[in-house]
Amino acid sequence: MNNRSKVFIIAEIGVNHNGSLEMAKSLIDAAAEAGADAVKFQTFKAYQIMLPHAPKAAYQINKTDMEETQYEMVKKLELNQQMHLILKEHSATRHIRFMSTPFDVDSLDFLVKTLQLPIIKIASGEITNAPLLLKAARLGKKIILSTGMSTLGDIEEALGVLAFGYAVGKENNIAPSRAAFREAYYSETGKTNLYRNVSLLHCTTEYPVPFEDVNLRIIGTLQQCFGLQVGYSDHTPGIAIPLAAAALGACIIEKHITLDRNLDGPDHKASLEPDELSWMIKGIRQIEKALGNPYKKPVPSELKNRRIARKSIVAGCTIRKDEIFTEENLTVKRPEEGISPMQYFDLLGKTASKTYLENDILI
Repeated sequence: MNNRSKVFIIAEIGVNHNGSLEMAKSLIDAAAEAGADAVKFQTFKAYQIMLPHAPKAAYQINKTDMEETQYEMVKKLELNQQMHLILKEHSATRHIRFMSTPFDVDSLDFLVKTLQLPIIKIASGEITNAPLLLKAARLGKKIILSTGMSTLGDIEEALGVLAFGYAVGKENNIAPSRAAFREAYYSETGKTNLYRNVSLLHCTTEYPVPFEDVNLRIIGTLQQCFGLQVGYSDHTPGIAIPLAAAALGACIIEKHITLDRNLDGPDHKASLEPDELSWMIKGIRQIEKALGNPYKKPVPSELKNRRIARKSIVAGCTIRKDEIFTEENLTVKRPEEGISPMQYFDLLGKTASKTYLENDILI
């Protein structure tokens, strides 16, 4: 993901398929038509990722059956392996990258070894899941690590696990430990591997996110602290915030997509409908072009306007030969054809070498 000149735009389908293969396909179609670079799903087995009595988040309660547990809700949203294969193939026919987020080691193995995905997205909730992080790095794939709910210390620890996994690999006899992770993080090899393989996503883990909790300036903080490319995973209403994130230099933008925000399900409310996703992507592509380079100089499109917009020193009235130039007989008017107004004060007190009629441009 490093050194990309274009923002990599992920249409996060997540669990907004509501367990329906046909809805999932329709969401892929919508993302492809909107111009996204990738679609992303979630891969998990409910029994492997949560206890039966795990509570729901408030945003989940508001948009799902209040009587069911989080386990029951999540179980209904599982995609089996055959569905993954079908959806990956459907993505290929629509010329859009298929991605998914694993929430357990078995799901990670499936995504890498069976689906052969080259990039793995790690969710914010897994940033302390050292076994999952270690396995992901040992598989040697590029990783996008989301950082919602995290401190800089949390992120550094997670990167240490990844650095250890990339640098040590499966055959080394060094045992995983916090000390070993820390050493790997600060090693030159670890830093190099992280730079080559890992991107971070700033994220606020709430659905939808209040605007005052977004803190987009963290994008710059993460860039400075870790020297990695940084993107943004958005859960705010509308498209303004991802556009602002792109303008601040986010190299990846991830945004949830739904066919209808009014559908039942935990994430629909914080998602974009297809037309809105299209508007967001068009806006980001315009911002990419507009960011340009940091060198201030006239660009070709404006050079033709310089003569029209700038001014010259002009005779404000008739000025006879050998008459002294003064503030009373000199003025400044368009176009730029003669002596620049930057020389105005240098001319004052000097004598005219010829006669100028009113509105003659001094040359």
